Amino acid sequence: DLRRYTLRLDGFVSVQATRKGGELVTKPIRFSGRKLVLNFSSSAAGDVRVELLDEKGWPISGYSLDDCPPIFGDAIERPVTWRRGADLSHLAGKTVRLRFVLRDADLYAYQFQP
Repeated sequence: DLRRYTLRLDGFVSVQATRKGGELVTKPIRFSGRKLVLNFSSSAAGDVRVELLDEKGWPISGYSLDDCPPIFGDAIERPVTWRRGADLSHLAGKTVRLRFVLRDADLYAYQFQP
């Protein structure tokens, strides 16, 4: 009897959602950098979307869920894009929350990069 186990790079713990979906909203944060990248994995039918919220919890114009195309696949460093693109430098230093909406997916980590 032969078994194969794999260990995901940078992926010990994740936020996981079933096909029914789920979401996670971060506490208020301030970030530096220009783009948001995700370490995630989804099924072929699953996806991840990200919404940026202001200090009061309202979607920031141009960065709502409707502005974020579904992200699917398996990557350790996938940039998030919205209709405006991926550049978040004009929001750096401001207080925001991130709202992650997942369907049949695991989110291992997120990071803001230059």
